[in-house]
Amino acid sequence: MGALELGGALLVLFAVLTIGKAEIYIVTVEGEPIISYTGGVDGFEATAVESDEKIDTTSWTYLDPILKPPFSINKSSLGLTPTITILLTSAKIYIVISGSFAYHFFSLSCGYSFSEKVKSYARHLENKHDMLLGMLFERGTYKKLYSYRHLFNGFAVHISPEQAEILRRSLSVKSVARDWKVRRLTTHTPQFLGLPTGVWPTGGGFDRAGEDIVIGFVDSGIYPYHPSFATHNTDPYGPFPKYRGKCEHDPDTKRNFCNGKIIGAQHFAEAAIAAGVFNPSIDFASPMDGDGHGSHTAAIAAGNNGIPVRMHGYEFGKASGMAPRARIAVYKALYRLFGGFVADVVAAIDQAVYDGVDILSLSVGPNSPPANTKITYLNPFDATLLSAVKAGVFVAQAAGNGGPFPKTLVSYSPWIASVAAAIDDRRYKNHLTLGNGKILAGLGLSPATHPNQSYTLVAANDVLLDSSVMKYSPSDCQRPEVLNKNLVQGNILLCGYSFNFVVGTASIKKVSETAKSLGAIGFVLAVENVSPGTKFDPVPVGTPGILITDVSKSMDLVDYYNISTSRDWTGRVRSFKATGSIGDGLMPILYKSAPQVALFSARGPNIRDFSFQDADLLKPDILAPGSLIWAAWSPNGTDEANYVGEGFAMISGTSMAAPHIAGIAALVKQKHPHWSPAAIKSALMTTSTTLDRGGRPLQAQQYSETEAMKLVAATPFDYGSGHVNPRAALDPGLIFDAGYVDYLGFLCTTPGIDVHEIKNYTSTPCNYTMGHPWNLNTPSITISHLVRTQTVTRTVTNVAEEETYVLRTRMAPAIAIEANPTAMTLKPGASRKFSISLTVRSVTGTYSFGEVLMKGSRGHKVRIPVVAMGFQRCYVLCADDVTEGTERGSGVSIYIMGDPSFFDRMISHLRATCKYYSGYPKDLGPSQVIHFTSEREFVQLLREGYPVVVAFTIRGNYTEHLDKVLEEAAAEFYPHVKFMRVECPKYPGFCITRQRKEYPFIEIFHSPEQALNQGRVADPNITKYSVKVLPFNYDNSCYGFREFFKRHGIGASQAK
Repeated sequence: MGALELGGALLVLFAVLTIGKAEIYIVTVEGEPIISYTGGVDGFEATAVESDEKIDTTSWTYLDPILKPPFSINKSSLGLTPTITILLTSAKIYIVISGSFAYHFFSLSCGYSFSEKVKSYARHLENKHDMLLGMLFERGTYKKLYSYRHLFNGFAVHISPEQAEILRRSLSVKSVARDWKVRRLTTHTPQFLGLPTGVWPTGGGFDRAGEDIVIGFVDSGIYPYHPSFATHNTDPYGPFPKYRGKCEHDPDTKRNFCNGKIIGAQHFAEAAIAAGVFNPSIDFASPMDGDGHGSHTAAIAAGNNGIPVRMHGYEFGKASGMAPRARIAVYKALYRLFGGFVADVVAAIDQAVYDGVDILSLSVGPNSPPANTKITYLNPFDATLLSAVKAGVFVAQAAGNGGPFPKTLVSYSPWIASVAAAIDDRRYKNHLTLGNGKILAGLGLSPATHPNQSYTLVAANDVLLDSSVMKYSPSDCQRPEVLNKNLVQGNILLCGYSFNFVVGTASIKKVSETAKSLGAIGFVLAVENVSPGTKFDPVPVGTPGILITDVSKSMDLVDYYNISTSRDWTGRVRSFKATGSIGDGLMPILYKSAPQVALFSARGPNIRDFSFQDADLLKPDILAPGSLIWAAWSPNGTDEANYVGEGFAMISGTSMAAPHIAGIAALVKQKHPHWSPAAIKSALMTTSTTLDRGGRPLQAQQYSETEAMKLVAATPFDYGSGHVNPRAALDPGLIFDAGYVDYLGFLCTTPGIDVHEIKNYTSTPCNYTMGHPWNLNTPSITISHLVRTQTVTRTVTNVAEEETYVLRTRMAPAIAIEANPTAMTLKPGASRKFSISLTVRSVTGTYSFGEVLMKGSRGHKVRIPVVAMGFQRCYVLCADDVTEGTERGSGVSIYIMGDPSFFDRMISHLRATCKYYSGYPKDLGPSQVIHFTSEREFVQLLREGYPVVVAFTIRGNYTEHLDKVLEEAAAEFYPHVKFMRVECPKYPGFCITRQRKEYPFIEIFHSPEQALNQGRVADPNITKYSVKVLPFNYDNSCYGFREFFKRHGIGASQAK
């Protein structure tokens, strides 16, 4: 309290400086949140609980929505994240995090109520938040949006940047992060995944699949009156005491959003309101879905089974969620026009965990890595999810829709299941038959024109009314009033597919409506110009229609139309002679070449920081259906223009893939209620498949320069561990488990991370590291910079009967792989370690992929992907007798001659590959002089394993020339290429670097005198040298050096 008062006293003088435009900030402050508070504050008893089983929540009484107990805590949980609060001034929104995590929960005796303790401590935390703001700022200059008291101790606030700086300097504030925006990232998929025959029967059938599991959806809300969310009349849902979330009422109808199936419904919009973008007339100040996205994702995961999908008088099958009996808890934090704000999303997640959800489905993510954080894993959003997982909640998040480009993922952290999107085996094809006999393939989810009859084709541009004034492309066929009905009626309307359809200002649905209102028999949309990789989806319409996506086929159509159409000298049509007929596109075609990775699905490798440095962690984790998914839709929905006003929609995205995994995870949770989130994720990953229905390796859609898209061999960067296999996931045999302490160790081991920042977000110091990030016990292995040999350890736990497993490995030729042991027997519940050694055979400059397959004697197959990129070790040597032109000796002399662009390739080979080396010059063998007139010779030396790579031995006037070359090269390639400048003075044995951030840190000492002058221990052997090399982008702080030493096995007592 004294520190808070002092901090406030020092800063209150600046409170009037609210000059800048207000923004939203998330602030963390000192003190533990409700769920991990173990006591220590005078007058307030501990609120944290510790139990070997999930907490009995029936004894809790509730004060308000924020004060509900942690129902979903797993027996392996150790506590949760700190508390959070949100503020609002006439400025931006900030989120403040405070507090520390408790190590354990205390046991809760049956019938004992913590309500007064919780109520008292919650009030204490919120009072502290209010007191801090009141001391620092004048009333009316800020607005607090949320107090986070469960997973975090902090708040979100709307204040000016100047006020945010004042908060940062307060002694009781641990971090201040500016809020950022997030965005929204089936009838057939249950059958495609084998749920009706292979999974649902094991749990009592579809009418019990997901029973007693609550899935929370942080999305755009829900349309509660849809049949996918109706309660069963014959088998109604009973009371569910373990979940205590509240249900808001529809402000228009006054009806409750909940019905037993929907068990909770709340909305979070304080940040959106503070930012001035919330429109209650279309966004709805309630859980009502004004977009359609939230209803769609909820139905995919937990929609009722057997709901007929009807549109335009046709039925497209029966829809079902993955876990049709699971309960739905709605936490609306996304909105139709602007997406959402992290402050609102964090509040929704905090509430969901508080309320007791088992699973979180997040079809939401940032537009890019958060710019205000260095490490992708450490920000208010990911830290909140770490707390949720710590509480025993499984989290499925959409991987992102930035594919097929590499490093486009927006889901980064190991505690999250990051889900990529697949195309299933169903396609909707159609064809157009022309009067000249040509048949043009296309897409069209529509009925056929009358069989055995052709109709005249009329182009929209040829039937314009003379009075029309066009401010848009008339060929888009979006406005029937500008087209001549007398010429269109009874014919097929020919329209153009322009960029307006891509951006959403034109829709196929509107084309169909235009054709129908003009009395047309049908319509044809022809794509005449397309960028490579443009994505086309069939859209259900009631009028015969087809979309010709192949540009060459569109040209055939246009040529035939123009040849057949008679015009006068002004270009006006005299007679329409081109004819055609449209086929039936209502019936899907099933393909064996499925699943495939969808074009839009975000790709790896995963990144660990905003500089897009590769992470030692595989993402995405798993592949699930995400293309052309039928599910519920809100009539208010505007997310897809083709489905406005409809009750169902067939849309694509990793947003659709994530709820598939959330629903399947609910089925695994139902069968194994005590499994941790990591165990569930492991079961899904290790049992997935990398083969399609035809038994061939999975393929991925990719951009092509000559056609819309092409298929290439898929890799773990496309699909993670593989495509989900729900039936096998229920009985995985072995699991790779991990918990909060493991994830904390991962964070503390990640290069470049600030240990103080870790403590700010987790309130836990870095007392534990795991040597390398790749040692986290995940069901995958990724080493982004493999030098020589690395051995990775994993621990598996047997969740089946006693079984003997044989380990087999497979890897691309550039990397050697070896397992130890090659066989092991595990009793039920037993755990066993095994190691995987990876050795660089050759340096290719690309990632190598492989796998470890563990085949059990009882039929279990456990597979984990292995990913690594090999680098050659390099030494930087400047020896006593090296001068320009040296051909033999103990070092290497390198001439720089022309082609400065070579530097970018040279540095890409050198960076992050160097190690310590101490020895005698004679051990290195004869040196070579390399003249850089071409790069081939240098690269060949690297691949052949030459140990001595780089040394600039500059003397006299050569220095000036080299500086000029480097500066010119740096100007051309910066910041994409960093340049090394090593200067070797004429006195023997001492090289130094220019002390700039973009250069590697290189020191070479040959004599005791030089070493002593640098504060080093004298080396009695004056002929021995030591070389120290750090990558150009390495953290040169004390912590960075210490971590570098650890990774390379150098103890603190060793001479450097």
